[in-house]
Amino acid sequence: MDWYVTLLAGIAILFALFLSGAPIFLAFLFAILTGVYFIIGPFGFPMVANSILDTVSITSLASIPLFILMGELLFRSGTMDVLFDSIDKLVGRVKGRQYVLVVVLSAVFGALSGVAMAVAAMLGRAIMPGMVARGYDRNIAAGLIVSGASLAPIIPPSLLAIIVGSIADVSIAKLLIAGVIPGLLLGGIFLIYVFIRIAINPKLAPANSDSEQGDVTSGEMAWALIRILPFAIVIFSVMGFILMGIATPSESAATGVVGALITAAIYQNLSFKMIWNSVMASITVSAMILAIMAMSKMFTQLLAFTGATSELVELVANLGYGPLTMLIIMLAVPFVLCMFIDTIAVILLTIPIYQPVVDAMGFDPVWFWLLFLINITLGAITPPFGYTLFAFKAVVPDMSISDVYKATWPFVILFLIGIAVIIAVPGIATWLPNLVG
Repeated sequence: MDWYVTLLAGIAILFALFLSGAPIFLAFLFAILTGVYFIIGPFGFPMVANSILDTVSITSLASIPLFILMGELLFRSGTMDVLFDSIDKLVGRVKGRQYVLVVVLSAVFGALSGVAMAVAAMLGRAIMPGMVARGYDRNIAAGLIVSGASLAPIIPPSLLAIIVGSIADVSIAKLLIAGVIPGLLLGGIFLIYVFIRIAINPKLAPANSDSEQGDVTSGEMAWALIRILPFAIVIFSVMGFILMGIATPSESAATGVVGALITAAIYQNLSFKMIWNSVMASITVSAMILAIMAMSKMFTQLLAFTGATSELVELVANLGYGPLTMLIIMLAVPFVLCMFIDTIAVILLTIPIYQPVVDAMGFDPVWFWLLFLINITLGAITPPFGYTLFAFKAVVPDMSISDVYKATWPFVILFLIGIAVIIAVPGIATWLPNLVG
Protein backbone atom coordinates (compact mmCIF):
# COMPACT_ATOMS: atom_id res chain seq x y z
CA MET A 1 0.00 0.00 0.00
CA ASP A 2 1.33 3.46 -0.93
CA TRP A 3 2.45 5.65 1.95
CA TYR A 4 -0.04 8.43 1.21
CA VAL A 5 -2.96 5.97 1.20
CA THR A 6 -1.92 4.72 4.62
CA LEU A 7 -1.50 8.28 5.92
CA LEU A 8 -4.86 9.47 4.60
CA ALA A 9 -6.59 6.35 5.93
CA GLY A 10 -5.14 6.96 9.40
CA ILE A 11 -6.18 10.61 9.37
CA ALA A 12 -9.68 9.65 8.18
CA ILE A 13 -10.03 7.17 11.06
CA LEU A 14 -8.95 9.84 13.55
CA PHE A 15 -11.38 12.42 12.17
CA ALA A 16 -14.22 9.92 12.28
CA LEU A 17 -13.46 9.15 15.91
CA PHE A 18 -13.12 12.84 16.84
CA LEU A 19 -16.46 13.66 15.24
CA SER A 20 -18.07 10.73 17.06
CA GLY A 21 -17.15 12.33 20.36
CA ALA A 22 -14.56 9.74 21.38
CA PRO A 23 -11.90 10.96 23.86
CA ILE A 24 -8.64 12.03 22.22
CA PHE A 25 -6.60 9.36 23.96
CA LEU A 26 -8.94 6.54 22.93
CA ALA A 27 -9.15 7.85 19.36
CA PHE A 28 -5.38 7.88 18.96
CA LEU A 29 -5.00 4.54 20.72
CA PHE A 30 -7.51 2.85 18.42
CA ALA A 31 -6.00 4.40 15.28
CA ILE A 32 -2.46 3.47 16.29
CA LEU A 33 -3.31 -0.10 17.30
CA THR A 34 -5.13 -0.53 13.99
CA GLY A 35 -2.14 0.87 12.13
CA VAL A 36 0.31 -1.34 14.01
CA TYR A 37 -1.76 -4.44 13.30
CA PHE A 38 -2.10 -3.84 9.55
CA ILE A 39 1.34 -2.30 8.91
CA ILE A 40 3.65 -4.18 11.26
CA GLY A 41 1.54 -7.06 12.51
CA PRO A 42 0.91 -8.41 16.02
CA PHE A 43 4.62 -8.33 16.78
CA GLY A 44 4.46 -4.53 16.65
CA PHE A 45 2.29 -4.20 19.74
CA PRO A 46 5.30 -4.23 22.12
CA MET A 47 6.36 -1.01 20.35
CA VAL A 48 3.28 0.68 21.77
CA ALA A 49 4.24 -0.35 25.29
CA ASN A 50 7.80 0.86 24.72
CA SER A 51 6.49 4.23 23.46
CA ILE A 52 4.47 4.68 26.63
CA LEU A 53 7.48 3.76 28.78
CA ASP A 54 9.83 6.03 26.83
CA THR A 55 7.39 8.96 27.05
CA VAL A 56 6.84 8.82 30.80
CA SER A 57 10.61 8.49 31.24
CA ILE A 58 11.40 11.82 29.51
CA THR A 59 12.70 14.15 32.21
CA SER A 60 11.46 17.34 30.55
CA LEU A 61 7.86 16.12 30.71
CA ALA A 62 7.98 16.23 34.50
CA SER A 63 7.11 19.91 34.14
CA ILE A 64 3.61 19.05 32.88
CA PRO A 65 2.18 17.56 36.10
CA LEU A 66 4.10 20.12 38.16
CA PHE A 67 2.70 23.12 36.27
CA ILE A 68 -0.78 21.61 36.48
CA LEU A 69 -0.32 21.18 40.23
CA MET A 70 0.85 24.78 40.57
CA GLY A 71 -2.27 26.05 38.84
CA GLU A 72 -4.53 23.83 40.95
CA LEU A 73 -2.92 25.08 44.17
CA LEU A 74 -3.37 28.72 43.17
CA PHE A 75 -6.99 28.29 42.12
CA ARG A 76 -8.05 26.13 45.08
CA SER A 77 -6.28 28.32 47.64
CA GLY A 78 -8.26 31.41 46.61
CA THR A 79 -5.14 33.18 45.39
CA MET A 80 -6.89 33.98 42.12
CA ASP A 81 -9.70 35.78 43.94
CA VAL A 82 -7.18 38.02 45.67
CA LEU A 83 -5.42 38.67 42.38
CA PHE A 84 -8.68 39.49 40.60
CA ASP A 85 -9.80 42.00 43.23
CA SER A 86 -6.40 43.64 43.55
CA ILE A 87 -5.84 44.15 39.83
CA ASP A 88 -9.34 45.58 39.51
CA LYS A 89 -8.50 48.24 42.10
CA LEU A 90 -5.01 48.96 40.74
CA VAL A 91 -6.16 49.69 37.20
CA GLY A 92 -7.69 52.89 38.56
CA ARG A 93 -9.53 55.67 36.79
CA VAL A 94 -8.86 54.63 33.22
CA LYS A 95 -11.82 55.02 30.89
CA GLY A 96 -12.67 51.48 29.89
CA ARG A 97 -10.58 50.15 32.77
CA GLN A 98 -12.36 46.81 32.81
CA TYR A 99 -11.27 46.20 29.23
CA VAL A 100 -7.72 46.57 30.55
CA LEU A 101 -8.63 44.28 33.44
CA VAL A 102 -9.79 41.56 31.03
CA VAL A 103 -6.48 41.58 29.13
CA VAL A 104 -4.38 41.56 32.32
CA LEU A 105 -6.39 38.78 33.92
CA SER A 106 -6.38 36.78 30.69
CA ALA A 107 -2.60 36.92 30.67
CA VAL A 108 -2.32 35.95 34.34
CA PHE A 109 -4.94 33.19 34.34
CA GLY A 110 -3.78 31.97 30.96
CA ALA A 111 -0.21 31.64 32.20
CA LEU A 112 -1.43 29.58 35.14
CA SER A 113 -3.87 27.30 33.34
CA GLY A 114 -2.58 27.29 29.75
CA VAL A 115 -6.07 26.39 28.57
CA ALA A 116 -7.95 29.01 26.54
CA MET A 117 -11.35 27.36 27.05
CA ALA A 118 -10.95 27.42 30.83
CA VAL A 119 -9.93 31.08 30.89
CA ALA A 120 -12.77 32.08 28.53
CA ALA A 121 -15.33 30.25 30.65
CA MET A 122 -13.97 31.65 33.92
CA LEU A 123 -13.83 35.28 32.77
CA GLY A 124 -17.15 34.99 30.96
CA ARG A 125 -18.76 33.86 34.20
CA ALA A 126 -16.84 36.14 36.58
CA ILE A 127 -16.48 39.46 34.80
CA MET A 128 -18.85 39.61 31.80
CA PRO A 129 -22.11 40.23 33.73
CA GLY A 130 -20.56 43.06 35.75
CA MET A 131 -19.13 44.73 32.66
CA VAL A 132 -22.51 44.72 30.89
CA ALA A 133 -24.26 45.99 34.03
CA ARG A 134 -21.82 48.91 34.26
CA GLY A 135 -22.49 49.98 30.69
CA TYR A 136 -19.62 48.39 28.78
CA ASP A 137 -20.25 47.33 25.20
CA ARG A 138 -21.25 43.69 25.23
CA ASN A 139 -19.68 42.79 21.88
CA ILE A 140 -16.29 44.33 22.70
CA ALA A 141 -16.31 42.72 26.14
CA ALA A 142 -17.14 39.29 24.69
CA GLY A 143 -14.56 39.55 21.90
CA LEU A 144 -11.89 40.74 24.31
CA ILE A 145 -12.57 37.92 26.78
CA VAL A 146 -12.43 35.23 24.09
CA SER A 147 -9.31 36.65 22.41
CA GLY A 148 -7.62 37.46 25.71
CA ALA A 149 -8.21 33.89 26.85
CA SER A 150 -6.46 32.72 23.71
CA LEU A 151 -3.22 34.24 25.01
CA ALA A 152 -3.14 31.31 27.46
CA PRO A 153 -1.09 28.90 25.33
CA ILE A 154 1.31 31.67 24.31
CA ILE A 155 2.33 33.34 27.58
CA PRO A 156 4.62 31.17 29.76
CA PRO A 157 4.46 28.89 31.54
CA SER A 158 2.35 27.21 28.87
CA LEU A 159 1.50 23.52 28.97
CA LEU A 160 0.85 23.52 25.23
CA ALA A 161 4.31 25.00 24.63
CA ILE A 162 5.82 22.21 26.71
CA ILE A 163 3.87 19.59 24.77
CA VAL A 164 4.79 21.11 21.40
CA GLY A 165 8.44 21.48 22.40
CA SER A 166 8.62 17.87 23.58
CA ILE A 167 7.01 16.38 20.48
CA ALA A 168 8.78 18.69 18.01
CA ASP A 169 12.15 18.17 19.74
CA VAL A 170 12.77 21.89 20.23
CA SER A 171 14.11 23.56 23.36
CA ILE A 172 11.19 23.86 25.78
CA ALA A 173 12.89 26.67 27.70
CA LYS A 174 13.39 28.72 24.53
CA LEU A 175 9.85 28.06 23.33
CA LEU A 176 8.44 29.18 26.67
CA ILE A 177 10.51 32.35 26.72
CA ALA A 178 9.72 33.04 23.06
CA GLY A 179 6.05 33.56 23.96
CA VAL A 180 6.68 36.52 26.27
CA ILE A 181 7.05 39.35 23.74
CA PRO A 182 4.48 38.03 21.21
CA GLY A 183 1.97 37.59 24.05
CA LEU A 184 2.53 41.18 25.18
CA LEU A 185 2.37 42.35 21.56
CA LEU A 186 -1.01 40.70 20.97
CA GLY A 187 -2.40 42.00 24.26
CA GLY A 188 -1.20 45.49 23.32
CA ILE A 189 -2.84 45.24 19.89
CA PHE A 190 -6.14 44.28 21.51
CA LEU A 191 -6.02 47.26 23.89
CA ILE A 192 -5.02 49.72 21.16
CA TYR A 193 -8.00 48.58 19.11
CA VAL A 194 -10.35 48.95 22.09
CA PHE A 195 -9.10 52.43 23.00
CA ILE A 196 -9.41 53.56 19.37
CA ARG A 197 -13.02 52.32 19.40
CA ILE A 198 -13.66 54.20 22.66
CA ALA A 199 -12.07 57.39 21.28
CA ILE A 200 -14.37 57.20 18.25
CA ASN A 201 -17.45 56.29 20.30
CA PRO A 202 -17.14 57.12 24.04
CA LYS A 203 -20.48 55.37 24.71
CA LEU A 204 -18.69 52.01 24.38
CA ALA A 205 -17.36 52.48 27.92
CA PRO A 206 -18.98 54.12 30.96
CA ALA A 207 -17.76 57.41 32.27
CA ASN A 208 -15.34 57.48 35.17
CA SER A 209 -18.07 57.77 37.74
CA ASP A 210 -17.83 56.77 41.37
CA SER A 211 -19.71 53.59 40.57
CA GLU A 212 -17.28 52.71 37.80
CA GLN A 213 -14.30 53.44 39.98
CA GLY A 214 -15.94 51.49 42.79
CA ASP A 215 -15.12 54.24 45.37
CA VAL A 216 -11.54 52.99 45.55
CA THR A 217 -9.44 55.20 47.82
CA SER A 218 -5.69 55.66 47.67
CA GLY A 219 -5.39 53.59 50.83
CA GLU A 220 -7.36 50.74 49.25
CA MET A 221 -5.15 50.88 46.17
CA ALA A 222 -2.05 50.73 48.38
CA TRP A 223 -3.49 47.73 50.23
CA ALA A 224 -4.33 46.07 46.87
CA LEU A 225 -0.70 46.48 45.83
CA ILE A 226 0.50 44.97 49.09
CA ARG A 227 -1.87 42.01 48.72
CA ILE A 228 -0.73 41.30 45.17
CA LEU A 229 2.98 41.34 46.03
CA PRO A 230 3.13 37.72 47.30
CA PHE A 231 2.07 36.57 43.85
CA ALA A 232 5.44 37.82 42.59
CA ILE A 233 6.92 34.81 44.40
CA VAL A 234 5.18 32.50 41.92
CA ILE A 235 6.24 34.53 38.89
CA PHE A 236 9.87 34.73 40.02
CA SER A 237 10.03 31.09 41.05
CA VAL A 238 9.05 30.09 37.50
CA MET A 239 10.14 32.59 34.88
CA GLY A 240 12.78 34.30 37.01
CA PHE A 241 14.82 31.15 37.41
CA ILE A 242 14.49 30.27 33.71
CA LEU A 243 15.54 33.74 32.54
CA MET A 244 18.48 33.76 34.95
CA GLY A 245 19.61 30.38 33.66
CA ILE A 246 19.38 28.87 37.13
CA ALA A 247 16.68 26.30 36.40
CA THR A 248 15.37 24.23 33.51
CA PRO A 249 11.60 24.26 32.77
CA SER A 250 11.23 21.05 34.78
CA GLU A 251 13.11 22.51 37.74
CA SER A 252 11.25 25.81 37.52
CA ALA A 253 7.96 23.92 37.55
CA ALA A 254 9.02 22.37 40.85
CA THR A 255 10.01 25.76 42.27
CA GLY A 256 6.70 27.13 40.97
CA VAL A 257 4.85 24.56 43.10
CA VAL A 258 6.89 25.65 46.12
CA GLY A 259 6.11 29.28 45.28
CA ALA A 260 2.39 28.48 45.04
CA LEU A 261 2.49 26.77 48.46
CA ILE A 262 4.30 29.75 50.02
CA THR A 263 1.81 32.17 48.42
CA ALA A 264 -1.16 30.14 49.68
CA ALA A 265 0.38 30.14 53.16
CA ILE A 266 0.86 33.92 53.07
CA TYR A 267 -2.80 34.31 52.16
CA GLN A 268 -3.63 31.91 55.02
CA ASN A 269 -5.37 29.47 52.69
CA LEU A 270 -2.98 26.54 52.97
CA SER A 271 -4.50 23.29 54.20
CA PHE A 272 -3.88 19.57 53.84
CA LYS A 273 -7.31 19.07 52.22
CA MET A 274 -6.59 21.76 49.62
CA ILE A 275 -3.20 20.23 48.80
CA TRP A 276 -4.69 16.72 48.57
CA ASN A 277 -7.49 17.82 46.22
CA SER A 278 -4.98 19.70 44.07
CA VAL A 279 -2.70 16.67 43.82
CA MET A 280 -5.57 14.33 42.89
CA ALA A 281 -6.86 16.68 40.18
CA SER A 282 -3.34 17.11 38.80
CA ILE A 283 -2.74 13.35 38.62
CA THR A 284 -5.90 12.80 36.58
CA VAL A 285 -5.13 15.52 34.03
CA SER A 286 -1.42 14.71 33.81
CA ALA A 287 -1.99 11.00 33.22
CA MET A 288 -4.29 11.74 30.30
CA ILE A 289 -1.84 14.21 28.72
CA LEU A 290 1.14 11.85 29.05
CA ALA A 291 -0.89 8.98 27.58
CA ILE A 292 -1.84 11.13 24.61
CA MET A 293 1.80 12.12 24.05
CA ALA A 294 2.84 8.47 24.11
CA MET A 295 0.36 7.83 21.31
CA SER A 296 1.85 10.75 19.39
CA LYS A 297 5.32 9.23 19.64
CA MET A 298 4.01 5.95 18.30
CA PHE A 299 2.32 7.85 15.47
CA THR A 300 5.68 9.37 14.56
CA GLN A 301 7.27 5.91 14.54
CA LEU A 302 4.53 4.57 12.26
CA LEU A 303 5.08 7.45 9.83
CA ALA A 304 8.77 6.64 9.69
CA PHE A 305 8.08 2.90 9.30
CA THR A 306 5.79 3.45 6.31
CA GLY A 307 8.26 5.85 4.69
CA ALA A 308 5.79 8.74 4.92
CA THR A 309 8.29 11.02 6.68
CA SER A 310 10.93 10.89 3.95
CA GLU A 311 8.30 10.94 1.20
CA LEU A 312 6.72 14.09 2.64
CA VAL A 313 10.07 15.88 2.68
CA GLU A 314 10.72 14.87 -0.91
CA LEU A 315 7.20 15.96 -1.90
CA VAL A 316 7.69 19.40 -0.36
CA ALA A 317 11.05 19.78 -2.07
CA ASN A 318 9.53 18.92 -5.44
CA LEU A 319 6.64 21.38 -5.08
CA GLY A 320 9.01 24.25 -5.73
CA TYR A 321 7.20 26.64 -3.36
CA GLY A 322 9.17 29.32 -1.58
CA PRO A 323 9.55 29.37 2.22
CA LEU A 324 6.85 32.04 2.69
CA THR A 325 4.28 30.12 0.64
CA MET A 326 5.04 26.90 2.49
CA LEU A 327 4.83 28.72 5.81
CA ILE A 328 1.38 30.07 4.98
CA ILE A 329 0.17 26.63 3.87
CA MET A 330 1.57 24.95 6.98
CA LEU A 331 -0.11 27.50 9.25
CA ALA A 332 -3.41 27.40 7.38
CA VAL A 333 -3.91 23.65 7.89
CA PRO A 334 -3.90 23.61 11.74
CA PHE A 335 -5.81 26.90 11.72
CA VAL A 336 -8.69 25.21 9.90
CA LEU A 337 -8.40 21.95 11.86
CA CYS A 338 -8.70 23.76 15.21
CA MET A 339 -12.13 25.00 14.16
CA PHE A 340 -13.32 21.41 14.25
CA ILE A 341 -11.25 19.35 16.69
CA ASP A 342 -9.40 19.75 19.97
CA THR A 343 -6.12 21.71 20.02
CA ILE A 344 -4.11 18.85 21.50
CA ALA A 345 -5.48 16.51 18.84
CA VAL A 346 -4.29 18.92 16.14
CA ILE A 347 -0.87 19.14 17.78
CA LEU A 348 -0.49 15.39 17.90
CA LEU A 349 -1.76 14.96 14.35
CA THR A 350 0.33 17.62 12.63
CA ILE A 351 3.68 17.85 14.44
CA PRO A 352 4.98 14.42 13.38
CA ILE A 353 4.15 15.36 9.78
CA TYR A 354 5.47 18.92 10.02
CA GLN A 355 8.72 18.33 11.87
CA PRO A 356 10.78 16.95 8.94
CA VAL A 357 9.30 19.63 6.66
CA VAL A 358 10.34 22.40 9.07
CA ASP A 359 13.89 21.04 9.06
CA ALA A 360 13.92 20.72 5.28
CA MET A 361 12.69 24.29 4.75
CA GLY A 362 15.30 25.70 7.14
CA PHE A 363 12.81 27.47 9.41
CA ASP A 364 14.01 28.60 12.82
CA PRO A 365 12.33 25.92 15.00
CA VAL A 366 11.55 28.25 17.93
CA TRP A 367 10.05 30.86 15.60
CA PHE A 368 8.00 28.36 13.59
CA TRP A 369 6.59 26.41 16.52
CA LEU A 370 5.65 29.62 18.33
CA LEU A 371 3.78 30.74 15.21
CA PHE A 372 2.19 27.29 15.19
CA LEU A 373 1.05 27.76 18.80
CA ILE A 374 -0.44 31.19 18.10
CA ASN A 375 -2.13 29.88 15.00
CA ILE A 376 -3.87 26.93 16.64
CA THR A 377 -5.19 29.17 19.40
CA LEU A 378 -6.54 31.50 16.73
CA GLY A 379 -8.28 28.59 15.04
CA ALA A 380 -9.99 27.78 18.32
CA ILE A 381 -11.73 31.20 18.41
CA THR A 382 -12.54 31.49 14.71
CA PRO A 383 -16.21 31.11 13.71
CA PRO A 384 -18.12 29.03 12.99
CA PHE A 385 -16.60 26.06 14.82
CA GLY A 386 -13.94 27.43 17.19
CA TYR A 387 -14.56 25.46 20.38
CA THR A 388 -13.39 28.26 22.71
CA LEU A 389 -16.39 30.22 21.42
CA PHE A 390 -18.73 27.52 22.63
CA ALA A 391 -17.04 27.40 26.04
CA PHE A 392 -17.70 31.13 26.38
CA LYS A 393 -21.26 30.82 25.08
CA ALA A 394 -22.00 28.14 27.67
CA VAL A 395 -21.42 30.59 30.56
CA VAL A 396 -23.08 33.60 28.87
CA PRO A 397 -26.56 32.27 28.00
CA ASP A 398 -28.02 35.69 27.17
CA MET A 399 -25.77 35.96 24.08
CA SER A 400 -26.68 34.00 20.98
CA ILE A 401 -23.93 32.13 19.18
CA SER A 402 -24.31 34.51 16.23
CA ASP A 403 -23.67 37.43 18.61
CA VAL A 404 -20.53 35.68 19.86
CA TYR A 405 -19.37 35.23 16.25
CA LYS A 406 -19.99 38.92 15.55
CA ALA A 407 -18.05 39.95 18.64
CA THR A 408 -15.08 37.72 17.83
CA TRP A 409 -14.41 38.53 14.18
CA PRO A 410 -12.58 41.87 14.78
CA PHE A 411 -10.21 40.14 17.19
CA VAL A 412 -9.55 37.32 14.73
CA ILE A 413 -8.35 40.02 12.32
CA LEU A 414 -6.17 41.52 15.08
CA PHE A 415 -4.67 38.09 15.72
CA LEU A 416 -3.83 37.77 12.02
CA ILE A 417 -2.17 41.19 12.12
CA GLY A 418 -0.07 40.05 15.08
CA ILE A 419 0.93 36.85 13.26
CA ALA A 420 1.89 38.86 10.17
CA VAL A 421 4.09 41.13 12.31
CA ILE A 422 5.87 38.15 13.89
CA ILE A 423 6.41 36.59 10.43
CA ALA A 424 7.81 39.88 9.10
CA VAL A 425 9.96 40.48 12.20
CA PRO A 426 11.13 37.06 13.50
CA GLY A 427 13.19 38.75 16.19
CA ILE A 428 10.00 39.39 18.14
CA ALA A 429 9.94 35.66 18.87
CA THR A 430 13.64 34.82 18.75
CA TRP A 431 15.37 37.79 20.40
CA LEU A 432 14.63 36.90 24.01
CA PRO A 433 15.40 33.13 23.67
CA ASN A 434 18.68 33.96 21.90
CA LEU A 435 19.52 36.50 24.59
CA VAL A 436 19.03 33.94 27.32
CA GLY A 437 20.93 31.35 25.31
